[in-house]
Formats: sequence, C-alpha cells, structure tokens
Amino acid sequence: MSAAKFDEGRLMQVLVAPIVSEKATRVAEDNNTVMFKVLRDASKPEIKAAVELLFNVEVAAVGVANQKGKVKRTARGTGRRDNVRKAFVTLKEGQELNFSGEAA
Repeated sequence: MSAAKFDEGRLMQVLVAPIVSEKATRVAEDNNTVMFKVLRDASKPEIKAAVELLFNVEVAAVGVANQKGKVKRTARGTGRRDNVRKAFVTLKEGQELNFSGEAA
C-alpha cells in the first residue's frame, strides 16, 4: 500500500466528509466512484493513501475538482461560503465501499 509514504495522522484528516447527493450516487453506480470532500491542500497520492488506509479498499484512480464558494446575500450584506475541494475516487474492479455501517 502507498500509505507508508505519508504521516498516518495527516491521512486521518485528509478526508473531511463523503458527498452524498443525486450526482454522487449516480457516479457511484455507473463508474464505481465515490466522492469525498477533502482538505484544500490535499494531493491525489495523499487522498489515495487515505482512502486505502481508512476503508481497506484498492483505489484505481483519483480525480479532484476545486469548487469556488458561492456568494450569498443576507440581511446584513453579502457573505461567501468556503471553497471546497472534491475528490472523485475510482475503486478497482470488484472493490466496494459502504457508508451505511452494514458489514459487507
């Protein structure tokens, strides 16, 4: 596994949260890909190592997208949501990742 190159404490923090949406579900079903919200300074090798370490699966590829935070208007003026980095983690054939907590 590639987790040996990175600090394990850092890898535990790289994945912020799974993204659960209609698009994420469709991508997961079609391409065996899982979406995560990750730290903004996380690299692709770090994300791969973190997923392999935390979920004990084999990762085929990692894609990332930086999403700018939306500007929102409130009664007190305008504010801005935080920028977000999304990771699209493609699992190898036959690998499965389950968030529901049920044993596979």
